[in-house]
Amino acid sequence: MTVTAYTLAVLLDLFCVFLGYRFLFRPGPSAAGYGVPADPRGDARAYLSIKGVRDGAFGLLGLVLLAFAGARAEAWFMVCVALVPLADTLIVLRNGGTKAVAFGIHFATAIVVLIGAGLLFTV
Repeated sequence: MTVTAYTLAVLLDLFCVFLGYRFLFRPGPSAAGYGVPADPRGDARAYLSIKGVRDGAFGLLGLVLLAFAGARAEAWFMVCVALVPLADTLIVLRNGGTKAVAFGIHFATAIVVLIGAGLLFTV
């Protein structure tokens, strides 16, 4: 159980770093994959950059917590961070995105993050 909990936490943290990198350096395709396309050459550029920094920072913070504060701190962090993909679900739905993306990507991510947190609480 411990190996699974730590592996899932590290993978989720690294995925956040990847998403951040992608939004910073490939904002157009990243926005489309998010479920609400945006033109990075227009007014959306700043918001796409903000999302990239946010996601990357969440991933790095998660790795730091896991390495230096332990599983319990990472678990609480993940519980809080799960609010982000839950909110992303609503954002996609409210802005014309598909239910498949909203629930299949964002809501599912929130569930996986909460499962990861639950596993870390058992360590």
